[in-house]
Amino acid sequence: MRFKKCLLLAFLLPLVAAAQKGSTSYPVKDLHVKWTFKENQSGGKKQSLSLLTFLNKSAQKFPASNWSLYFNSMKDIELKTSDQLIVEQVNGDLFRIRPGKGFKEINKGDSVVLNIPANDEIVNFADAPGGLYLVWDNMPDKGIKIDHYVVEDVERYIENVVTPLETYNKNSKFSPLEKNKLIKLLPTPVFYEARSGNFSISQATAIITDPDFKKEADYLSDELYKLFKFKTSVSTGTSKDKSIRLVKTNLPENEYQLEITPQSITLSASNAEGVFYGLQSLKSLILANSPVKNEKGLVSAVSIKDAPRFKYRALMLDVARNFHPKEEVLRILDLMALYKLNVFHFHVTDDEAWRLAIPALPELTEIGAKRGHTLTNEKSLQATYSSGPDTTEVLNKAFYTTADFVEILKYAAKRHIQVIPEIETPGHARAAIKAMDTRYNRFMAKGMRAEAEKYLLRDINDKSVYSSAQYWNDNIVCVALPSVYTFLDKVTESLQDMYRAAGVPLTTIHFGGDEVPQGVWEKSPLCLELVKQAKMKSTDDLWGYYVGKLQNILKPKGIILSGWEEFGMMKTYLDGNKLMVPNPLFANDPLQLDVWNNVIGGGTEDLPYRLANGGYKVVLTCSSNFYLDMAYNRSLTEPGHYWAGFVNMEKLFSFIPYDYYKNAKEDRRGQAISKSLFVGKDRLTDFGKSNILGLKAALWTEKIRNTELLEFMLLPRLVGFAERAWAKDPAWALEKDEAKSELAYQDSYADFKTRVGLIEFPKLDEGGWNYRIPPVGVKITDGEISANTEFPGFNIYYTTNGKEPSAKDHLYTKPIKEKGLIKLKAYNAKGRGGNTTSIQN
Repeated sequence: MRFKKCLLLAFLLPLVAAAQKGSTSYPVKDLHVKWTFKENQSGGKKQSLSLLTFLNKSAQKFPASNWSLYFNSMKDIELKTSDQLIVEQVNGDLFRIRPGKGFKEINKGDSVVLNIPANDEIVNFADAPGGLYLVWDNMPDKGIKIDHYVVEDVERYIENVVTPLETYNKNSKFSPLEKNKLIKLLPTPVFYEARSGNFSISQATAIITDPDFKKEADYLSDELYKLFKFKTSVSTGTSKDKSIRLVKTNLPENEYQLEITPQSITLSASNAEGVFYGLQSLKSLILANSPVKNEKGLVSAVSIKDAPRFKYRALMLDVARNFHPKEEVLRILDLMALYKLNVFHFHVTDDEAWRLAIPALPELTEIGAKRGHTLTNEKSLQATYSSGPDTTEVLNKAFYTTADFVEILKYAAKRHIQVIPEIETPGHARAAIKAMDTRYNRFMAKGMRAEAEKYLLRDINDKSVYSSAQYWNDNIVCVALPSVYTFLDKVTESLQDMYRAAGVPLTTIHFGGDEVPQGVWEKSPLCLELVKQAKMKSTDDLWGYYVGKLQNILKPKGIILSGWEEFGMMKTYLDGNKLMVPNPLFANDPLQLDVWNNVIGGGTEDLPYRLANGGYKVVLTCSSNFYLDMAYNRSLTEPGHYWAGFVNMEKLFSFIPYDYYKNAKEDRRGQAISKSLFVGKDRLTDFGKSNILGLKAALWTEKIRNTELLEFMLLPRLVGFAERAWAKDPAWALEKDEAKSELAYQDSYADFKTRVGLIEFPKLDEGGWNYRIPPVGVKITDGEISANTEFPGFNIYYTTNGKEPSAKDHLYTKPIKEKGLIKLKAYNAKGRGGNTTSIQN
């Protein structure tokens, strides 16, 4: 469901090089390495060439031999042996370079350039390799980080990028509306009517609540304290003038009505969840009028009637690939609450790490949460996703304790957010496999075979050859091993214990199920014996066997199985070619599928609809629109993947859940498509619509190593997602006339963008969110530079001397006539800027 690449028919080279005689005292701190992109080639397939330059700044010579340079690359690096260097794959995204016989010493001040070809194109700066470290042959256990590593600007090398003029023209399509005519609330409510006057919240304001809504009333009191630093009283007594009333009525579940007058605020709902959503609207309206600093606490008078379109509105966060601390998770839960999202899919395990403590299996975090340089994977996992060699660094050993997880569960429950933990199986399980290998070896060393084998996850005699989407050759559990199910049962019980401690029901666990590559289990004696005994046709049938075993564990515990789409698929063949089709075996089971692979132009555009039409409960997790790790556009300076396409705000806003073909305009390469692409594709039937549970945005973190970038990738796109998950089906989505639909859409998107720019960004500013500030669009007409931004509300500053613009430079108010190199940058009200646009006039 994430970074897709051709399977690498890799040389499975040994990790440990034969130790050489002698030692070196060369100071690695004086070795400077630079990555430079040279060119993308098209010789029948996508290829690229980049360069690694070694510069020696030490008085000592950099040696000609006895070293290895390790690095991580999500590109399909071409393995080769030449006179100068040897490029090898270790496993996964870890590669190493060793010097060939022709490699010469590097004198002080000299450099050497190494060609690094890859079987994939380079699109943006985030494609550069990372996590570089050096290992001397006579100290094979020690990795030394390369401190001086520079990724050179790729701007002058890459073609077919979004130009400043294209950005300007795209921005110009939508004219901002007048702020006083806007709905001051996102996601858009079903009914909104502005009234005259304001209600003033003060320390004298009382919160009067129905007893059933006491927790929500306390939550409101806490939030008002955060905003205004005064405590409001909460009681179940008689209504007073100038009070906030939480009233229980007979509205449908999760609906609410909010009436704000200058005299009172009345919030009505039939259940606590509905009240909570009304409180989020109230909070949002307060922030729209007075982001924290207005002591009067004014909130505009308004009448709102509202309800969610979809019951399931989710965000998935991956913390396995790169860890993000508990404090950031809690912060994201608050953000989800503000925009009325109610499911937090917590991706805590994967090949690259296991991030949740399981007390009965301490090795899962002792080994599985730790990564760095290793020869055996017995004390830690190997370096991955630019982690570097040091296992003592915080991000290289981080995990959530049981207390952390219980706190997250309680925090989410208070905000009416369900937390769904994901335990990846049978693929994406390398962290667990290696951790349980260590456990196995420890007990075997004590002669305790039964205990050693109790939680073993692989067939030790398996000779199967495969490569996963992320290049791993040892990341799939053996589904024929009884100990695998003992392990999964133990993990499930541990999760139940944590949920009980939090006072929260555990209703579903996400067990992954995605990206099991061709070749697995085919040479496993245990799997082949099971196929024979169960009279299966081939190892392909083990998939259904595994899903059934999972159900046997979960159903008696009252837990529903959730998973990626592959749990609802089966392998068959058409004209000798492999074909994945919906599996009728589990269609009527209480099984929830997150369907991700609808990549436009990829051939499976209709997969979510086929599974829903086939009876599966489907969450639309469409990578083409909802994968927030995708780059915003084809720009050199935009971080992120792009295998599923480029995902800008409009991709989220324009998504039509029951007919996303209608507004699909480009393929995964950003190229315009013809509607003929969808001819012959299944459309969603009325029965299929009844099986769409809701929508899910997903943020994978292979390229996201800090919270600033996490928030940059998340916002403002999450606002567009929330609009589509909560708000009613818009008129433009229902309009049959294409021309009328397009006109209605243009008006609707202009309104939405104005509200995001003028109302939502100031709220996010006060929250300290590092949302993406868009680059400036530029057009030159008769020697004059005109500039604009994607959203209103930003100031544009520019320089004419080639320096980076700051908020103290020229403020753009009219076309620029100065000549030379002009640099422009958008700034928000807090003085934070976006990426620089450079233009020669």
